[in-house]
Amino acid sequence: MKDLGEIRPDNPQQGFQFPGVFEITALGSARAELENEVLRIIGDAGLSVLAEAVRVRPSREGNYVSVTASFMCPTREKYDEVHAALRAHPDIRWTL
Repeated sequence: MKDLGEIRPDNPQQGFQFPGVFEITALGSARAELENEVLRIIGDAGLSVLAEAVRVRPSREGNYVSVTASFMCPTREKYDEVHAALRAHPDIRWTL
């Protein structure tokens, strides 16, 4: 499996374009106040969340929640940093 930093589009006109607005989703325990944690983690990376673009969706049974946030990101390195920080959080199970 390739590392995220090794993945390159076949056509340079495709793929992520930096700087840009990106969306990230974190899924985890509903008890963990994930909305606050996701916003904090993105902020700790020095990035600003677009306040109007934050969505929280509970699972059918209410045990899990997904938090989706859009943010402006200047570089691929910052994007990867946010994903890594979210994946390292003990209450976050998956990121998309």
